[in-house]
Formats: sequence, structure tokens, C-alpha cells
Amino acid sequence: MNPELVERVFAPTAPYLVGREKVRDFARAVFATDPQHTDPEAARALGYADVVAPPTFAMVIQDLTLQQLLAQPDSGIVLERTVHAEQRFRYTRPIVAGDELTATLTVTGVRAFGKGAMVTSEADITDADGAHVVTAISVLLVGGDDA
Repeated sequence: MNPELVERVFAPTAPYLVGREKVRDFARAVFATDPQHTDPEAARALGYADVVAPPTFAMVIQDLTLQQLLAQPDSGIVLERTVHAEQRFRYTRPIVAGDELTATLTVTGVRAFGKGAMVTSEADITDADGAHVVTAISVLLVGGDDA
């Protein structure tokens, strides 16, 4: 693992347009049955412009940033020896269909243990106006050569 990853900030991702059908599909996949996730009228009754994504939908956008990290030749991260160990979210507001979101990843920690390491990163996800929507915090557990 490359300890120099700490505090590395990656370029913002291309904008991701959150689609109504993507939200509906994701809600079905994670068994989020509240009507606000699938019915635009139910979401509007709650004050939203369109269907509301389940909280874990932010992983769809965060994944774009994690792909940037995994593509770094100097990261020392080998996908075959990597497990997604932890996930957290800090929301300012829910993700809603029609949002155009951009994410910027920062590696916030690399902690060695044995022959492996834990890599912590934060993806700050903002809307088209640059307003914060959610920060997705991820911990990757990376095994060593003999792990």
C-alpha cells in the first residue's frame, strides 16, 4: 500500500444525471418499499420534485470515484485482494431524480496492518449548483501478497 495516497484529491467525476428509473430500480434492488422511492406523486406530497433515492444510492456516484482510486498505478491496491469493509453517509439533503451530481474523492487515511492495509476515503457529492448533497465515506480492506 502506498501511504502517500493520504490527502490525495482526485479530479471531480463527470456529472451523473439521476434518472427516475434508476432510482426505482435501485429501490427495488434494496427492498426500499416506501412510495417516495417509486411514485413521483408520493414524493411530491413530501415536498420533493421527483422520486427520492434510498440513502445507499449515493454508492452509485461514489463508485465512480473509487474507480479513479483503483485505476491509480501507484496505489498498491489490488482489486482481487480488496474487500469493501465499511460504508457511511453524511447527508445534507436526499438525492432526488433529476439531480445532476458530481463527486470528488479524497483519501483520508491509510492504516497498515500485518501485510495489508485499510484505506479510508471520502467522496463529497455536490449538485449542479455546487451545493453539498452527501459525503460517502468508504473503507477498503486490502490484503497483502500472502493474504
